[in-house]
Amino acid sequence: MDLTPRQIVAELDRYIVGQHEAKQAVAIALRNRYRRSQLSPELREEITPKNIIMKGPTGVGKTEIARRLAKLVKAPFVKVEATKYTEVGYVGRDVESMIRDLVEMSVRLVKEEQLATVSVKAEAAVNRKLTDALLPLEKKNNPESPDALLKEEIDFGLKNGKYDNTVIEIDVLDSPKRMEVMPGSGAEIDLGGMFGNLFPKKRKRRKVTVAEAKELLMMEEADKLIDNDSVNAEAIRRAEQEGIIFIDEIDKVAGKGSSHGPDVSREGVQRDILPIVEGCTVNTKYGMIRTDFILFIAAGAFHVSKVSDLIPELQGRFPISVELQSLTKEDFVNILTTPENAITKQYAELLKVDHILLEFTPDALEEIAAIAVEENATSENIGARRLHTVMEQLLTDISFNAGGDHPELTVTIDKNYVQDKLGKTLQSQNLKKYVL
Repeated sequence: MDLTPRQIVAELDRYIVGQHEAKQAVAIALRNRYRRSQLSPELREEITPKNIIMKGPTGVGKTEIARRLAKLVKAPFVKVEATKYTEVGYVGRDVESMIRDLVEMSVRLVKEEQLATVSVKAEAAVNRKLTDALLPLEKKNNPESPDALLKEEIDFGLKNGKYDNTVIEIDVLDSPKRMEVMPGSGAEIDLGGMFGNLFPKKRKRRKVTVAEAKELLMMEEADKLIDNDSVNAEAIRRAEQEGIIFIDEIDKVAGKGSSHGPDVSREGVQRDILPIVEGCTVNTKYGMIRTDFILFIAAGAFHVSKVSDLIPELQGRFPISVELQSLTKEDFVNILTTPENAITKQYAELLKVDHILLEFTPDALEEIAAIAVEENATSENIGARRLHTVMEQLLTDISFNAGGDHPELTVTIDKNYVQDKLGKTLQSQNLKKYVL
């Protein structure tokens, strides 16, 4: 997708409020990928992504920017936490597992695309199998009807969902589970694959509803039509050329670790991450993958440590540094109203299921934003996540009492309602400042 940086930022603005500098940085990085793809193969090999490091408090949009960016261009994306890794020699996950996770995500993306292309052919095969399974049941009820006529009626019923809850017996492949060589290592043994050519694949009889049978058989039939080798090759290529890895909590492994306790391997984790970010080859169960052209976005609050506390070599691999700003009252009002997935719209749609039409007045939104800002100031600053806490407290009674067969009811949330429901909470937060 050859979106311009301005178009990319405009798309991100639909879901994320503010943080223009960070959006601009990721938009340029994404556009540079397209520019690189238009160059000659020789020159393309020389140009690597300019990785980004984001600084900013929690809940201001660091993860969301990276996730939305990947979704925008359908790129393989994984979010990992730097604190979950240990350096070589310690028990735990090794940093190479983030690359294996990226490849798994890439395989899933490519497989979903391939499934879409073969779905019509696979669905026809599935319907034939389901018709054969349902025919004896229908024959019992209509012994005089010809098989051909019954099959037509069954086929029509399958398309209309008539049999979705009907229980039938089908034969499905019995796939043995993969076994991990070492817990947390990501290396697995596929016993079924090792002996698949020596022994016929086992099948087992299962009682399931027609709806469940459709899913199981669709996967089985689609797998026959998909060339897994080409899927794996495309997945590796896409992970190499288009993959995005978001490394969160990078600040937690910054700084010199103490000589004892859990901090002892902080610098070691950085040194293990370094070759991955610099560019190396990692072995996965789908094949070898180069990490040279994967875009890495690191993020952290950096309250205690600074970016300069990272080892110099790692700093050098993240040449672009952007700082995200804390959210203001105006930002909170915009978050409540502007994005396509605004939290007020989400709650309105949820309660509409129970015939409650939820409406917010402008002064109510102002008051909710003011309370969120105040609570972030008096307790832990958790950014936009505070809105979820405030909204849950605000709508507890409405959510609890909604439901049943009552007619549609319009509930208007105004400033007085917000103050009535959240005034005591805000007062208790203010008093905490004076409690020793």
